[in-house]
Amino acid sequence: MAIKENGVILIPIDFSKQSLLAVKNSYNIGKYTRSKLLLMHVVQKASDENKEELEKLRQQTMEESGLDCDCITVKGDIFEETDKMAEKIGASLIVAGLEPHVKFRSFMGNSPASKFIKNSPCPVLTVRSSQYSPDCKNIVMPFDLSPESREKVATVVQVAKYYGADIRIVSIFDPNDAKYENELLPYLHQVKKFIKDRNVNCTNKSIPSKNVVENIVEYANKNGCDLIVQMNKKNMALGEMFSGTASQRLVDVSNIPVLTINPMKRESISSGIH
Repeated sequence: MAIKENGVILIPIDFSKQSLLAVKNSYNIGKYTRSKLLLMHVVQKASDENKEELEKLRQQTMEESGLDCDCITVKGDIFEETDKMAEKIGASLIVAGLEPHVKFRSFMGNSPASKFIKNSPCPVLTVRSSQYSPDCKNIVMPFDLSPESREKVATVVQVAKYYGADIRIVSIFDPNDAKYENELLPYLHQVKKFIKDRNVNCTNKSIPSKNVVENIVEYANKNGCDLIVQMNKKNMALGEMFSGTASQRLVDVSNIPVLTINPMKRESISSGIH
């Protein structure tokens, strides 16, 4: 699912540092897609509502981003309410700030954040970094043999063109599975050609390892990457290196922003990648 243009970007906020960083992380993608921003303040009880502070943030957001911005307050759980609101308004993207934590901490895909992303009706950009950078020069694209993995290529190209970024394809394979690596190579060649034909620079790296998520994040950090784009794999598929559990866990452990996009119909990529 590509990021729709002229849509609404939903940003859940609780006035934590991370949620305020998420607002800033929405500026560039909002400009590129000509989107409207919606700040959704989620409170546990009515007494937590702060209309003045929310309005001040809305005004600041419009001044800094140059984008149209609305705000709304809802009561409930921030993750559950975000999915509900995204569905209600037909959001084109959710940008969510997540609290930083110890690197490579394992939740096995069961954290509230990964559950909310799993059920999201639209792409989700999650931000754990404590620093905001408007630049995006290198995008990591994990890649495996699944049809869903190939579906995200067009969206990654879309985002790379917005930012003028390079795409770094990363494939993790079991070091004891030579057959898998051999099957992967022709698909990698097709994907690289598809990307380069659209005037986007790309490289590819194959890493023999059983620690899929850790190696992706380690590679991204070592190579100065600014964004990881993955597919929202809701189910575990036998034989896939990057399974549903791995895709959910990447959100939990990555200190680099992660864009998770939902699968779409297979014919959506029939223009060049088979």
